[in-house]
Amino acid sequence: MGGVTMASETKRSRAKKNEGKPLKKPAKPSSKTPAQSVGGRRAADNELVILTGLSGSGKLSALKAFEDLGYYAVDNLPIDLIQPFADLIRQSPETRQAALVVDVREGAQLDRFPATLRRVRQMLPTQLVFLETSESALLRRFSETRRPHPLGKGNTVLRSIHSERKLLEPLRNLADVLIDTTKFNVHELRAHINGLFQQGKGEKEMLISTISFGYKNGIPQEADLVFDVRFLPNPHFIPEFRPLTGRDAKVVRYISRFPETREFIERVRDLLQFLLPHYLQEGKSYLSVAFGCTGGQHRSVMVAERIKNLLEDAGYRVKCVHRDIPHGKSIT
Repeated sequence: MGGVTMASETKRSRAKKNEGKPLKKPAKPSSKTPAQSVGGRRAADNELVILTGLSGSGKLSALKAFEDLGYYAVDNLPIDLIQPFADLIRQSPETRQAALVVDVREGAQLDRFPATLRRVRQMLPTQLVFLETSESALLRRFSETRRPHPLGKGNTVLRSIHSERKLLEPLRNLADVLIDTTKFNVHELRAHINGLFQQGKGEKEMLISTISFGYKNGIPQEADLVFDVRFLPNPHFIPEFRPLTGRDAKVVRYISRFPETREFIERVRDLLQFLLPHYLQEGKSYLSVAFGCTGGQHRSVMVAERIKNLLEDAGYRVKCVHRDIPHGKSIT
């Protein structure tokens, strides 16, 4: 998680002039080969994707996404069969791409997986995708589904999660792609998989999250960039705005009328315009940009929505999350 502090020497007239100016889509990263790239690698005629990760992190939903993309999908293939399976994919003229799941259900056989992976990678292009999720999200998911944890015999869910993390750490260290599904629902996870692996795209796409939050509840753990917008005038002190949010038109107009708001949005836009192409070149698949005010209800919400709109206008895939808007607040 990183923090970013913005300077404020730009003339206010420049800020007013450029307010609302769309974010330019950066030039696509150059490619030295006409072959398509998948997850940052050149797409081959035959390819294997191995999915692994924590129980409850969405591996089966991810596998279904690969199946929808045309991959031959297999869940819980025994480790002893991975190498013969890879050989079949390598030689098959019909099944060019396959995806399979390997996880803690393999038990003691997991110790043999790194060596198996090395051999398979010598046979055909293979990527290891590791899915992880925060502890609190996993506890909630197991509570909602009421399904036992695979390591749950005689253990609490929390202890099972801790044990599983330790067992899977060697696999995580070998992963080509790490996906944190904490904030993803099923549809967002599938869209993310599509963006990373769908054929016909010349570069790996990035999913960007703009997050609003209140400092009184802490900084979001998943944030990559954090901006503090508590310097902006606070609508909370105006009685008619207090029950509203930063998505209400009256509040948006109030916050937007201040020159410092326009200048700040311009500077964040320019910074992201510089950063995003470099993140893409480095293979980053998702970025969380967080904006915080005191309560997470007005200023941070308005700014997160504005930046989301600018990024969408530039052609990026963006979702906006308002972590601390109280339930029942009006949206107009």
